[in-house]
Formats: sequence, structure tokens, C-alpha cells
Amino acid sequence: MVGRSHVHPDGRHSPRPPARTVRRTLGEIRVKSLALLRHPAFVAALVLTALTAAWALLGAPISLITQIAIYTLYGAGVNLLVGYTGLVPFGASVFFGCASYAAAFFILGRYGNDLVSLLLATVFSALLALVVGAIILRRRGLYFSLLTLAFSQIAFEIAFKWTGVTGGENGLQGVYRTSFAGPWSFHVFVVAVTVICIWLMWRIAHSPFGRVLQAVRDNEQRASSLGYNVHRFRHGALILTGTFVGFGGGLLTLMLEGVYANNLSWQHAGDSLLMTVLGGVHHVLGPLWGAIAFILLEDRLSAITENWWLVFAPILMLFALTSPEGMQGLWQRLFGRQRWTLVRLDIPPRPAAIVPFASSAAKVDRGKPLLQTIGLSKNFGSLVTAKSIDIEVHSGVLHSIIGPNGAGKTTFFNMLSGALKPSGGRILFDGSDVTRTPMHVRARLGIGRSFQILSIFQNLTVFENVRVAVQAQRTGSAKMLADAYAMEEVNAKTWSILDAVGLADVAAEPCINLPHGAKRLLEIGITLAIDSKLLLLDEPLAGLAEADRVVVADLIGKLAQTHGVLLIEHDIDRVLAISDRISVLHQGRIIADGKPADVAANPDVVAAYLGAAKDGTQSPPSSVERMAHAKAPVLLAANAVSAGYGGSTVLEAVDLAVHAGEAVALLGRNGVGKTTLLRGLSGTLAISNGSIAFEDKPLARLKPYEINRLGISLVPEGRRLFPNLTVVENLQLATRPGGIALDEVFELFPRLRERRAAKAESLSGGERQMVAIARALVVPSKLILLDEPFEGLAPAVVKEVMDALVKLRGKVAMVIVEHHAETVLPIVDRAYVLVNGQIAFAGDAAILERDHDLQARLLGVVQAEAAQARGAA
Repeated sequence: MVGRSHVHPDGRHSPRPPARTVRRTLGEIRVKSLALLRHPAFVAALVLTALTAAWALLGAPISLITQIAIYTLYGAGVNLLVGYTGLVPFGASVFFGCASYAAAFFILGRYGNDLVSLLLATVFSALLALVVGAIILRRRGLYFSLLTLAFSQIAFEIAFKWTGVTGGENGLQGVYRTSFAGPWSFHVFVVAVTVICIWLMWRIAHSPFGRVLQAVRDNEQRASSLGYNVHRFRHGALILTGTFVGFGGGLLTLMLEGVYANNLSWQHAGDSLLMTVLGGVHHVLGPLWGAIAFILLEDRLSAITENWWLVFAPILMLFALTSPEGMQGLWQRLFGRQRWTLVRLDIPPRPAAIVPFASSAAKVDRGKPLLQTIGLSKNFGSLVTAKSIDIEVHSGVLHSIIGPNGAGKTTFFNMLSGALKPSGGRILFDGSDVTRTPMHVRARLGIGRSFQILSIFQNLTVFENVRVAVQAQRTGSAKMLADAYAMEEVNAKTWSILDAVGLADVAAEPCINLPHGAKRLLEIGITLAIDSKLLLLDEPLAGLAEADRVVVADLIGKLAQTHGVLLIEHDIDRVLAISDRISVLHQGRIIADGKPADVAANPDVVAAYLGAAKDGTQSPPSSVERMAHAKAPVLLAANAVSAGYGGSTVLEAVDLAVHAGEAVALLGRNGVGKTTLLRGLSGTLAISNGSIAFEDKPLARLKPYEINRLGISLVPEGRRLFPNLTVVENLQLATRPGGIALDEVFELFPRLRERRAAKAESLSGGERQMVAIARALVVPSKLILLDEPFEGLAPAVVKEVMDALVKLRGKVAMVIVEHHAETVLPIVDRAYVLVNGQIAFAGDAAILERDHDLQARLLGVVQAEAAQARGAA
């Protein structure tokens, strides 16, 4: 309906805008106004203005607030490196101090006025960062930090002892400001440029370049596998840090109208890092709060005593112990939910209609050879994991690699993607030799991969995980001032991929909150995002519920119609059903290659892989055993347990009981709370309601290690061994009186006797699982919580692990989380099924095992046809 007309000054009439349009416009204005009020630059301007007004009312020297503004800029520049890339410089003072001297030299040498000299000093600092970065970025972690400190100390020694040039201990004085009449005009200038620099850094954080930095911080290998040159992006971040920090150093020279060497000394080299950590390293305004606290406390305390650090140090210790996220983190904990504020949480709006996913890179002729390996080999010392592998992968073909655990499958993938350099042989991709080509270059050529162990960007949202992957194949990834979310083509494709893998509804969720199955789907989405010609999929179905496995398997089948797909997967039945071609690796060699039916019938394959999985029979507990376990004392009792993450509820009023020596299966679709329940039982997650008792002792207020010492051990998903320790050392580290001896471990797992001196990082997935279970037995334990003990294991290894669990039945109580009911139900006494965080079934495992309709309804793991066939049998 058209609104009433109104009269223009020239007498013309026009309709009033509809009320709905006015409300929408007002709403948009309100949203933009709120965004402006929350902008870090606006908050910084407001805080610095308030401090300025307070100091003016007190009649105190304004130079102290000027110093706070300068050190806010100094800390913000350092936090650009720490918070956004994960690099920690102990000696960023090398840029701050050297730029201070540079500004003084330019002014005293009359190369320009103070403002020109300030700009020249900033450029000098950026060039210094370019040179220093070329040297120190060859190292990571502690070595990077120490190298920055070493450069700062070298600069200090030069400044302190080269008296003829730097003035030595007395520094350089008489560096007068010519563009500012007094301290107040200079103060206004400093506050203004500090606010502008904070705005620039916020803009950079939201640019395509800034988003890549955050991806690199979270997962360097994954960022490289998407096509990003990680070294160049880190180098760019260091140059930016040098630029902003150097600008702050030049401002300090103008404030003091002189320059001194003490800012370069090791005593002050970490001041900016200290302020940043004090304020909150994962918060964009952390340096502001840290600078205010540090400088004001230093000023007040030093006026009272020369030993002011004796007072200040305990304050720092208190924050480190009580609030690792600094002052802003403490404020969030008291008055709101904790989260990082390095970037805004919003994502681009979801389109009304999401365009179906279609890869723009899938234009290669079907059947064209994409990948060829010739004599590809890899050895780690005397250990040979791949020997003379010859294989050819074609476009439009789903080519699977199968083989027992430890056969060398993941090592083979690592060589193909560039994560490992081969010891011998060649890799040809699309007609070019890529044997020595870096991973990020291979990704840009068209090789994309997923990883056996989940490899995503944990601290980014689901949307941003895929968006940053899509961005990798577009020009403009290094833009620093553009808004990453303004790349409409990238956003549209991101939504298409999220919809294709079923994650569009959780696009705004931080990845750290996702269940395991959703993370697997997300990794598939990330791999799809880079428009690869060849997809290397390393166990993409591992850890997925059956419904998700069907979705992902169908998606892989569709991708194989237009892409070359090389798949590693332990779900043999599914591999045989969906593959066009199968190659079998055993002990680092190809022992069979051909069509699925031919490979399945190959005697060597049956002996080495498929047949081993079918040897022997499962040993279900007898009725006598079940009765004995049911009459045993209750070991663990959980009553009305509720728990969740970040205020969300995952478990709701769950009751669970485990008797001494009893084996219990905990089943359910992906994401229903199985792992959450295990974490609650082991004390690694605090429950929000209910009670848990072990041998009638409440566990509510106990720490995880205290619960472990009572006799509850968690065998976590992913095993989590100490990679640089041997099998024996991993076990010895956990051994306590009352646990089983190493000889008993080797009787339970004979394979570990042969591998006792091998480091955990060189073990296969099955061997790691054996060590993880053995570690729980040497503790000792009365109850073992096993989270997906068969995940990612070959059938032969599953049987070994299962046989060990059968031997343990009756000796130690077990709660076994498993996706596949048919795998675990035959060997346990009772079963619980979780549906949407609540217990939907609790009873005899044999009853659930026989009732295939009930399994299908509660678990979705049995197809109707299979259920009918089994029922008929």
C-alpha cells in the first residue's frame, strides 16, 4: 500500500515511503550505529579521550597518556603477529628501538622535518623487518622467539657502545619537534594516529590476507595444502608488525625529543609482549588495556619504591594464574561468555536460494591420466614404508588404496601431496614432474587432500573454514584492506559447498564446538573448495555415523564422475561397492591392482588383508558370565547427568550404571553426546547437573588425575600418545603399583613386543590403539572408558583389538563407545543407546543385537534390506 503524499518545496507531490521501508532503513541504521560503537578503533578513541580528560582535570602531565597511546600502538603491532599468526617475538623491540634511532638520525641529519622523518623511520623499520624475517622465519616456536631477542640485543650493544654515532649511554638529544607547538598538540596527533592504526589493523584482520594469517595460526599444514605459501604470509605479517611498531618507535622519539638505548635492552625487550598478554593476547584491544595497566602501575609504584617490580610481578602472576586470557578475558568471564575478539563473529547472510555445488575445475576429459608414480619409495632410516610403488590414477575414476594398518598408505599420500619428500622415484601430475614441488604449489596445480587425523581450522567458524579454502584459488588473497566478506563469488561458492556437505545450518558455529562427524564433513568441504583435479581422501568416512557415511560416500561417488579420486578407506565393503579400481598396499608394496571383484578374489589380498579380518569368531559372553556381572557390585553410577559446552546442553538427565567386570557398549548416532558422557565420567568436562559416583564415592569435585587414581582411565579418540617416546617409554610413564606388568601387555598384544623400541610417531593406527589400551591397564584401572577403539583400523587389526578386549572382560569393567553396533554388541554384556543426548535404550546387548528394526530406528546403522535379510536368516 502506498503511503500518503507530501509536498516538495517546489510544490510537487510524491508518495511517502512505505512504513515497512522506513522501518527497514531505521533498522539498518541502528545496526550500523551499533557496529560503529563496538568498533575497536572507536572504543580506543573513547578510552584515550576519557583518559586525556581525566588527566586534564587532575592537572597532571599529559605525556603519560601520550606514552600510553604510543605503547598501545607498540603492543597492537606485536599482537598482530602473536594473536593472528601464533608467532611470539621476545624482541620486537628491535623494530621499536631501531626506528626510534632512525627518526632521530633523519631529523638531526636534516633529511626532512619531524613528520617526514617519522615516515622515513617507519619505512626503515619495514625494510628491517623484511631483512630480519628472511633470516628468523626459517625457525618456529621458541627458536623464532629467541632469534628476535638476539637481534634486539645486538642492536642494543651497537647503540650502547657506538658512542660516536648513537651517543652511547647518553643517547641522542635535541631531536626537536617542529610541527607541534607543545605537548598537547602532539598528544592529540598521537591519539589520532594510534586510533587510525588500530582501524587499519582491524581492517587487515578482516581482509583476505588477515584471514589467511588466522588459518596459518590454527593449522599451518592445512593452509599449505590449500595452496597458500605459508612462509610468505608469515613474512608479510612480520613486515606489518615492523611497520606499526616502528611507527610507534618514531613517535616515542618525538615525544621524548631524544632517543636512548634502554628500549633495546633485554630488560625492556619484552615490554610490549608483556602488555599484550596482560590485556589479552586473543583480543584486539588487549594491548590497550595492558598498556594502561602497565604504564599507570609503573608510574604510581615507581614513585613509591625503586623496587616496584616486587609489587608489579605478583599482579602479573595473579593474572597468569587466574585469567590466561588477560584483563579482557577476566571481564568476559565475570560479565559475559568468553570468546576471542580478534575478529567479529558474524558471517555473510545466507542466500535465499543456495546454488548447487559444481566444481569449476572438473573440466578434464574423463579417463585422462592425471597422476603417475614411478618407483616411488620412502624410508625412515632402516624402516622402509614404501618401496617401488607404481600407480596410475585417471580422471573420472574412483581409485581406492587399501591395505592393513602400517602398510604405508598415509605415507604414500604424504609423498603425493608434498608433505613428505620421497627417498626415490618420481611423481608425475598432469604431465609435469612434481616430485620436488612444494605442497602449496601442488595444491594450486590441482592436488587436494584430506587427512587421516582431522585437519581443520579449529578457532574459525565453519563458514570461514570453507571460505578461506575457496579464497585460496582466487586472486586477491594477499589484499590487506579489502573486506574478505565482500568477495561475493567466494561467499556464494562457500554456501554451495556447505550445503553439499550438510553444514549450511551450522555455518556460524566455531569449529571447536562441532561433534566429530561434523568436523569430518567439514574437512571434505574444505578439500572440495580448492577446485582440484585430483582429490586425495585419507579415510574420509572414519568416525562418521552410518547416515553420514552414506551421504559422504554418495558425494565421493558423484565427485569421481568429474574428478580423479584416490581414496584410502578401511570400510572394505563400501570400498568394494563404490570403487572403479582398487590397489592394495602391503608392507610398502603394491600386491594387487585392478577391478574390485578381481582384487577381492586375489589370494594375496585375502591372506594379507581381507581374509585376516574373517579369521576366528567373536566370543560373546555366556549367560553365566552375564549373570555374574549383573550380580557384581555397582562400580560406577551416573544419575540424571547433564552436560554441554559454552552454555549448550548436549546430555540431558542421563542415567548409567556399570558393574564390576562388566563390558558395556555406549552407542548412538554421531553428535548425540557419547564422547561428552565419557569426558564427564573421567572429569575432563564438568557436568552441569546430576551426580556421578565411583564405588560410592562422589566424583563431582575431583580433578581428572584424582579420578584416574581411583581407577577410571580414559582411552581417548585419537589415542594421544607421546610421539617422541617409544612404546615401552609410553607405558612406563603411566605405570603405577597394581597395574599389569609389561610382560602381560605383550601377551595381550603380541605385536607390541616386536615394536617395543619404536617411537609412537612411527606406529600404525592399530599399534597406537594397542598402546593406548595397554597404558590404561598399567595405571592400574578398575574401569576403562574406550572412545572409538576401532576407528580407522583395518579389519585384521580390529580383530586383534577385539580379542584383547574379550580377554579383559570380567577382569576390568569397560564402557566402549562405537559407531557400529554390529562390531561391539557381540562382545559386551549390556548396551546403552543415546538419542539426542538422552538414553533411549538400556538393556541386554543380546536383545539389541537381535532386534535389527530397533537398531535401525535408534542408530540408523542397518539398512532395511539388510535387516530383513538377517531377520529371515
